[in-house]
Amino acid sequence: MSGLEARPSDSAPDLTARWVSRVANGDGTFRETVFVLNQQGSTLSGSVVNPTSEQPIVEGVVDGATFSFASAPPENPRRTTYRGTLAGDDITITVVRPGRPDQTLTARRGPDSAGRLPERVPPPDLHVVPDNGLARTPPMGWNSWNHFRGQVDDATVRTIADAMVANGMRDAGYVYVNIDDTWELGRDTTGHITTNRKFPDMKALADYVHGKGLKLGIYSSPGPFTCAGYEGSYGHEADDARTYAAWGIDYLKYDWCGAARLYRDSEMRAVYQKMGDALRTTGRPIVFSLCQYGRQDVWKWGAEVGGNLWRTTGDISDTWESMSRIGFGQEQLAPYAKPGHWNDPDMLEIGNGGMTETEYRTHMSLWALLSAPLLAGNDLRDVKPEILSILTNRDAIAIDQDPLGRQGRRLRSDGDVEIWTKPLSGGGQAIGVFNRGAGPAQATIRCEEFQLCDADVRDVWGHAQPTRFTSYSASIPSHGVALLRITPSR
Repeated sequence: MSGLEARPSDSAPDLTARWVSRVANGDGTFRETVFVLNQQGSTLSGSVVNPTSEQPIVEGVVDGATFSFASAPPENPRRTTYRGTLAGDDITITVVRPGRPDQTLTARRGPDSAGRLPERVPPPDLHVVPDNGLARTPPMGWNSWNHFRGQVDDATVRTIADAMVANGMRDAGYVYVNIDDTWELGRDTTGHITTNRKFPDMKALADYVHGKGLKLGIYSSPGPFTCAGYEGSYGHEADDARTYAAWGIDYLKYDWCGAARLYRDSEMRAVYQKMGDALRTTGRPIVFSLCQYGRQDVWKWGAEVGGNLWRTTGDISDTWESMSRIGFGQEQLAPYAKPGHWNDPDMLEIGNGGMTETEYRTHMSLWALLSAPLLAGNDLRDVKPEILSILTNRDAIAIDQDPLGRQGRRLRSDGDVEIWTKPLSGGGQAIGVFNRGAGPAQATIRCEEFQLCDADVRDVWGHAQPTRFTSYSASIPSHGVALLRITPSR
């Protein structure tokens, strides 16, 4: 290294260029990464550009035809390092990420436009988008992402729809079949969004789903790219909305991450408003789901951009730690939930295998008390009876879907035990007695706490007949729940 000149000689290799790596996704699309490299002698600077991010290079070093750099300083736990070799017009780069297998990429010199953003379109002036009249109770259905990620296709969606009819999910109220990211191909010569080979005919798929008494949902982003690097709706919002309507789409999940390179978080409301207006203009009833991870206090303005639900946190994962942190952290958002407009703590992980059945009952109970959307995220074609009984519990669903539309709140905590209550239509209440601790815990509630002493109580998971409510005592298992429905006596 010490023998290198301050600048490379005319005969020495020079890495200064925009190097483009394209990796096939297997569906006719490619994942593109652009390495913007600038060599000054033995020093390398620049950035790594992915569809949704641009990370500056640090610690860039060149030694002849080999080089290395990183995307973050050593103290960053998400630091990614890169080691590469130049050979003619190609570079071979090994990418080392924490906790993931090494990846080797080949990149070629690309045009000066590679990795650059399109011209920025200023967001519109703010106004209130009229209520679309949809989602008067929290949406119920299924979403592909939690289980299938990018491996969803037309055949999968059809068989999921078949399963929802056969196993009783549809009749229990789960009606939306939502395709998440990775269905997109690009745009045709007229600018219309097109589907990749996993989805050869979206209109035909919508017709099939509708024929089952179900509704079809789809996914996009306000940015040029989606989270997975597929085509986003940036600059084509009105046209995409018309296309969705022509296909027969009933639900749109609109995910922020692709917009983050073009817009500030403070512009988020205006950006979402643009699609809210576009959907309304189509004349088709399309539920509008805002996915922006709870940023910018979305619950304060989500309804005003035409949103029917809005994400309140980052992504859920199939662990007790993730589910409980998200679910028990929703208490302060209760004032913002109402018919047509819901706080969304993310999709259900029930049945994906990372939690126990006890924890999944807690998951379902907590989401029901929160008046949260109930979007199953497992493979409904292969679901255990025990899991199906959790997802289709009539009393839990009735609590979630109660037409009063109030979100539950924490009443009190006693060590690891938390008592949550949700007002119900008809003067009743739903009560959740949760044990967040590592061992069983005894819990007692009394009718005086809820001003419902002239009432009956039903144990939702115990399936017992209603009894007179004076008090309730039980040993709640670790990470478990007693979900009760209190109904005033007639």
